[in-house]
Amino acid sequence: MPTRRTLRHPAPPKLPAQLTSTRLAEMFLADDGVCLSAEFGGSVPPGSRADGLDVEGCRFDAAGLAGAVLPRASLSDVEFAGCDLANLDVSNGVVVTARLERCRLTGASWGGCSFRDVVFEGCRADLARFRMSRFRHVVFRDCNLTEVDFQSAEFTACRFENCRMEGVRFSQAVMTGGAVFSGCDLWGLSGVESLRGATVRAADAQGLVHTLAAALGITIED
Repeated sequence: MPTRRTLRHPAPPKLPAQLTSTRLAEMFLADDGVCLSAEFGGSVPPGSRADGLDVEGCRFDAAGLAGAVLPRASLSDVEFAGCDLANLDVSNGVVVTARLERCRLTGASWGGCSFRDVVFEGCRADLARFRMSRFRHVVFRDCNLTEVDFQSAEFTACRFENCRMEGVRFSQAVMTGGAVFSGCDLWGLSGVESLRGATVRAADAQGLVHTLAAALGITIED
């Protein structure tokens, strides 16, 4: 009988006991800016840009970064709570020991990014793009991932829990070290052959069977 795969929980972000309240717009004064031990609120206009931003030990509370452009951003020990990150564009960035809770990431682009010890919980991330990104010890929990693009992404010891995943694209993705799917809607995945090495709970298997059959040209009749 196969052994159930268990994966360690992502390490939680470590925030300082004292955070300085800071206007979010101040993040965008210059490229290669550094933000330490701050709590951000407010919002920035779509298209606001900061190249090489380094954010460490910070919290974003109901902050608005919708449409912002952050190439090469580095986010470590950060929390996002109830934030609007729709259409955010982060390319070749790094996100380490982070938590995103109840955030809107619809249409956000995280191309070529590296995620380690990150939890996405209760987020709406439909139509988001994570192409060529790398995930290690990452959890997606209670998220709407409808039509998310994970093309050519790499997953190591990751979990998808109770997520909507209709139409998610896994083409050319790699499941190094495994990934676990539990309580997820797996109907209509593309690139399903890239799930090799993943663990799928029995209750989720029906949708996956139909998707596999469609990929192989098999018709399932009642």
